[in-house]
Parts: sequence; C-alpha cells; structure tokens
Amino acid sequence: MRTLLLSLSLCLPLAHAGEIDQPAALAALEQPNAVLIDVRTTEEFADGALPGASLIPHEQIARRIAEVAPDKDAPIVLYCRSGRRSGIAQDRLLELGYNNVINAGSYDHLQPALKD
Repeated sequence: MRTLLLSLSLCLPLAHAGEIDQPAALAALEQPNAVLIDVRTTEEFADGALPGASLIPHEQIARRIAEVAPDKDAPIVLYCRSGRRSGIAQDRLLELGYNNVINAGSYDHLQPALKD
C-alpha cells in the first residue's frame, strides 16, 4: 500500500499554477490601485516589459510583494513568458492572504491586448 501511495504522489505536480484569465486581468488593470507584476527574470524584463510593471522574479514574490502591494485587497496582475511562473506566483500570493490575484498569462499575449 505504501508503494502505491508513493507512486501516486510522484505523479502529482509539485506546484499548481493558476488558470490564465486575461479578460479579468485587463479589467483589473483599469482600477486605479491595480499592481502589475512581471515575474520573469531580470534578463527577460530587460528585453521588454509592460509599461508600469514592477519586476519581481517568481521565486522572490513572497519576500518582496509588500514592496509594491502592501494592501492584500488590491488587484494584482501577474505575467511571465508563458503563464506558468505567473501561476506559481499567484498560488503563493493566495497562500499569503492576497485576495485579488490574477494570472494574466504571457507577456506576448498581454502586450497587444493592452494596446487595444
């Protein structure tokens, strides 16, 4: 029985990335207190980022979020290259008690949507 449980646990993902919801992200960004966070690497950010975005790489999100979003009820919109890292960051922020965190998905998909 232990072998079966161990085998099953190895099949489960270690992190559950949140669902991408670009329409909700775009609506949230219309709010004056919205916070836009790029969770990619410094190098990716330097290659291009959305206007007004703060860079907090996803592995630093828990320790640095209060720098840009001290209000746990403010809308927080996260993006990365594909949506995976922003989903991981979203899950972490929800665990920390942030209530309005949205995974906007990828930079490449969000950038043209913001121009419309």
